[in-house]
Amino acid sequence: MAEELLVLETTKGDVTIKFRPDLAPNHVARIKELATEGFYNNVPFHRVIEGFMAQTGDGQFGNGTGGSGKKLKAEFNAQPHVRGTCSMARAQNPDSGDSQFFICFTDARFLDNQYTVWGEVIDGMDNVDKIKRGEPVRDPDMIVTAKLVAAE
Repeated sequence: MAEELLVLETTKGDVTIKFRPDLAPNHVARIKELATEGFYNNVPFHRVIEGFMAQTGDGQFGNGTGGSGKKLKAEFNAQPHVRGTCSMARAQNPDSGDSQFFICFTDARFLDNQYTVWGEVIDGMDNVDKIKRGEPVRDPDMIVTAKLVAAE
C-alpha cells in the first residue's frame, strides 16, 4: 500500500504530517480511521501554549474534555519531542490517549518516552506557528478538514 500523509486544512493554512507507523502503528491506524470518518473536521485548536505546543482533536466537545470514546494503549517510543513532532495527548493514565493530539512548536524533550509520538510535520509548520494561543483559546483556529493523501 502506498504511504499516506495527513493533511490538515486549518484556518491558518495547510499542515502536512508524515505518519510514523514504525513508532506507533495502532495510533497511526486510529488517526487514519478518525480522519477518514471526518471526526477531525471543524475541530478547534483548544489549548495552544506559546513556546510549547498546539493541541487539538476533541471532536466531541471542542474544549479538551472529549474524544472519540476509544482509548488507546500507550505506544511510548524514544522519538524525541522536537519542533514539528505530533504526539498524542492523554490524561494521567498512560493508556488514556484517544483522539486528541498536539504539535510541538519547539523542543519539549521532557515529554520523551511519556507520550506517544505518531508523526511529524513535513510541510506547513509556518502555519502551525500562526495558530492563536490560549488556555482555553478565545475564538480558536480550527482544523477545517483532515484528509489522507498519497505521498508523492
